Amino acid sequence: MMKLLFTRRRHIGSWFIRFVTWSEYSHVDIVLHDQFLIGAIAPDGVVLHNIDDRLAMASKALVMELPVQSFDDAKNFALSQVGKRYDWWGVIGIGLKRNWQDDDKWSCAELAAAAAKHAGQKPFDSKFYHRITPQHLLMLNFEKVKIK
Repeated sequence: MMKLLFTRRRHIGSWFIRFVTWSEYSHVDIVLHDQFLIGAIAPDGVVLHNIDDRLAMASKALVMELPVQSFDDAKNFALSQVGKRYDWWGVIGIGLKRNWQDDDKWSCAELAAAAAKHAGQKPFDSKFYHRITPQHLLMLNFEKVKIK
């Protein structure tokens, strides 16, 4: 099982992403275990961070369990991406409906979808990963639990 943490903040960037994508949430992280997350955040790129810190900044949060064949494969893929840059052009490309995705850069939803694919769950055709937003992941029919 792969857990995804969806969050939103009281921040102009969070509001803008929610507005453009028609979503309650603006960010998604992969839960590594009870204390740590991995995700792509602007401007830092792909980083590990503490779950308590993410939740302290969040005004709303939800966890979704995504069934996968091998969580270790998802985790190892995501960890291999640490240090890669944030995909600014990919995020801008969502609004412009253009494919600007780059495998050396990630947005939060691109990273989560790619990790799920590496774990045996292919919820989306990979040719559309450049268009995936947190809202698309939320639309998957898997168990969700609000935590904040």
